[in-house]
Amino acid sequence: MEKEELLKIIKKGGKINLSKAKLEGANLKGAKLKGANLLWAHLEGANLEKANLEEAHLESANLEGAKLKEANLFRAKLFKANLSGANLEKANLTKANIAGANLDEANLRGANLTWAVLKKSSLAKADLTGAKLEKTGLEDADLTDAKLMNAKLSLAKLKGADFEGANLKNADLKGANLTEANLFRANLEGANLEKANLIGAMGMTEPQLKKAKNAGKAIR
Repeated sequence: MEKEELLKIIKKGGKINLSKAKLEGANLKGAKLKGANLLWAHLEGANLEKANLEEAHLESANLEGAKLKEANLFRAKLFKANLSGANLEKANLTKANIAGANLDEANLRGANLTWAVLKKSSLAKADLTGAKLEKTGLEDADLTDAKLMNAKLSLAKLKGADFEGANLKNADLKGANLTEANLFRANLEGANLEKANLIGAMGMTEPQLKKAKNAGKAIR
């Protein structure tokens, strides 16, 4: 089915299998796609701002450079999706499954990722400034050079995560599990480490910890 036909059906709210659909650069702003099947869909550069993608199936979909600002992705399935360079500012990703996904250089400023699963995902150079990541699963995730200023990471699961060169200034890491995490060159200035589990964490230096808050209350 041609892109124009697909867009007409989508805009009318019609039910359709969009698996492997070619919708590169499509204007789907505000589209109602709750529970839609978008497995392996081609959505590179598509405009999905404020779209409702609640519980949508986007496993292995290509969303490189897509515009998803303020989109609703509650419980969306994004396993191994390509979201590199995508704009997810203020998007709702609560309880979404984003494990193994590529989010390199993505804009996630102010996004809600509470309870989301991002195990083994790649977020290198991603911007997570002010993002909500409470109780989020980021085990073995790549966060090298990521921006996490003022991010809310309380009780987050960060075992084995790579924070090399990441900026965690004023981030809240209260009760977070950072066992075996790599914190080499990470900026911990003003970061709250109260009850954070740092057992086996690598790359930390005393000057780093002195700049953090409540480092003496961390589990080491």
